Amino acid sequence: MKKSIMDAVLSLQPSYVNEALIIVGNDVDTAEISWGDATPISNEDIQTELNRIQALEDNCYESRRMAYPSITEQLDMQYHDAVNGTTTWKDAIAKIKSDNPK
Repeated sequence: MKKSIMDAVLSLQPSYVNEALIIVGNDVDTAEISWGDATPISNEDIQTELNRIQALEDNCYESRRMAYPSITEQLDMQYHDAVNGTTTWKDAIAKIKSDNPK
């Protein structure tokens, strides 16, 4: 999922969650940000943080994507789980999610 300017601002300053920030636009350089009573954060700092948190999410997504068995393998696991009353598929997916947290 594409990270937003608000994601970056809250990553830099979590206490701003209670502030009345208004962000119009998706591009840091052209977005209009109304800071209310909050201390403004520079566009450069926002863009740097946006890049950092997007890269983290992209890496997590890619790690998970590469770790998942093929759909064919997953369907086979699910079939055998249904026939045998096992939880092989759920266990495999839970391990991948645990090994590759968001």
